Amino acid sequence: MTTNEAPRTEAPWWTGAIAGFLAAAAGVAVGTGVAALLQGVPSPIESVGNRAIDYAPPFLKEFAVKQFGTADKPILIGSVVAALAMLAILAGVLGRRRPRLAIGLVALIGAIAVLCAAIDRTTTASRALTLVPSILTVVVSLGALLILLANLRGREAAAAAHPLGLGRRGFLKAAVGVSALVVVGGVVGKAFGSAAAAASRAGIRLPGATTPAPAVPPGAQVDVLGVSDFVTPNRDFYRVDTALRIPDVPAEGWNLRIHGMVDRELNLSYRDLMGMSLEEHRVTLTCVSNEVGGPYVGNALWLGVRTATLLEMAGVQSGADAIKSTSADRWTAGSPLETVTDDRNAMVAIGMNGEPLPLAHGFPARLVIPGLYGFVSATKWLTDIEVTRFADFKGYWTTRDYTALAPIKFSSRIDVPSSFQAFPQDRVRFGGVAWAQTVGIAKVEVSLDKGDWREATLAPEDNVETWRQWSYDWQDATPGNHQLTIRATDKDGTTQTSDRARIRPNGTTGWHSVQFRVE
Repeated sequence: MTTNEAPRTEAPWWTGAIAGFLAAAAGVAVGTGVAALLQGVPSPIESVGNRAIDYAPPFLKEFAVKQFGTADKPILIGSVVAALAMLAILAGVLGRRRPRLAIGLVALIGAIAVLCAAIDRTTTASRALTLVPSILTVVVSLGALLILLANLRGREAAAAAHPLGLGRRGFLKAAVGVSALVVVGGVVGKAFGSAAAAASRAGIRLPGATTPAPAVPPGAQVDVLGVSDFVTPNRDFYRVDTALRIPDVPAEGWNLRIHGMVDRELNLSYRDLMGMSLEEHRVTLTCVSNEVGGPYVGNALWLGVRTATLLEMAGVQSGADAIKSTSADRWTAGSPLETVTDDRNAMVAIGMNGEPLPLAHGFPARLVIPGLYGFVSATKWLTDIEVTRFADFKGYWTTRDYTALAPIKFSSRIDVPSSFQAFPQDRVRFGGVAWAQTVGIAKVEVSLDKGDWREATLAPEDNVETWRQWSYDWQDATPGNHQLTIRATDKDGTTQTSDRARIRPNGTTGWHSVQFRVE
């Protein structure tokens, strides 16, 4: 028996891969673009990434920070995108023969994204609004996949008869259309992400401090090329937090609520803070993730209102021993009440190094509490302070095997030499920083090749809440490979221990050593 029907053909596997990838990309682009237009709503990729951060075990977080540093967030986002792309490609390849299976796989991926959005703590919008980008992502991805697969299956005539089909030529047209959707969604997401906060910050002119900081003492910056700036520029200040996308919080409409065990609840606007008695203080901050010799420490000039002043206005009730601070993305931290009411310069800061807080460092306002690791003292994008008791709550990291009380362990770092740096024999100069916030550094010593300790030259002290720089000239340097080790002694007479402690639960200890060469 003969037939005039042409034999049924099958599209190559790679066309299915393209179909799956483009369908997922279109959905994600639309979801991301819509999320950017909705203030306080995370994109679908961010919602999945946020769940990964919140549910990751502490050891995995420590590994990510140690291995990838401040690139940990882009790498996490890249991993989520790569996993999605591989699953979408698989769906497209399967869909050439089994479209229902492909649709089911894409629907399952979409359901996971919707679930992540439904429980995302970072949103500041209503829960219903938060679901919109993820739902649109699923709808667009499924629609694009159906159209693209319809144009890959069967003969051109059969495909043309399909209500969604345009034939194999139509696949190219559909692919171009879907690609255009990807581009438009990406442009919208890029153009409008954090737009409100950026525009708000650009229009702010900070008032002068009622109590300005004294000038940096002459010589506080040692004359050794390669040593950190005494005041860390904003662009170089470390950033370690859980926010995949910087919260888009404009100063207009922002409010700081102070409540809990107080006599009077306060609700303060940004203008309220700017109109108060503002103080400037240089304070060094340190992250608990900072390994021995690590980069997660920085010194800046902060402008703000003392927390003690704000809590005095509210009237703290007896029995309270803590404050719980909450950020715009609902991250929480607990701090001892005494650390925000004693004579240290704890503040709600609105300025950093002479300008409004950068978006990445907490605009419009953040906490700065000297002497405590950042996970209990440095809440960025601050919106809420509750006066309470440690027995009644736990902060974000204290539910993850970190201690509730986290005073910074004093430490010292070698900036020069860097690892395996080479020096001419007549110009061997070392330098670095040491810090013991709220106590102060009394002495820094260096040891060459595990020999006797030699006292380094300390730069003048600014205040006990900032780091202190040191230098050492090795005048009798000998050619060859060498090891430099450093230790510090604080003003209480305590010398750094050589014992190594892990980051969790309350910070590292140990001496920093560097290998170098004299030629």
